[in-house]
Amino acid sequence: MCLGVPGLIKELDPSGAVLTGMVDFAGITREVCFASLPDVKVGEYVLVHVGFALTKLEEQTAMETLDLFKEMGVLRDELGVPDPKTSDS
Repeated sequence: MCLGVPGLIKELDPSGAVLTGMVDFAGITREVCFASLPDVKVGEYVLVHVGFALTKLEEQTAMETLDLFKEMGVLRDELGVPDPKTSDS
């Protein structure tokens, strides 16, 4: 499955050829490309698919979607985070 996942922009890095930054997905932080949304600001929510921000979201929509993904058990999978219950330690 490949879902668009909502996340909160925590920081932006305008120093590269394209705007990138760090996005928090309910406690999991990933680097994201904002090439299609050059006007984003820290503190805004965005919908991210395979590392690219696609659109801005309202906070309520983002939180409801994240809660649903957590209930379904797909959030960690979508972000490529191993499940600690099944990981070899």
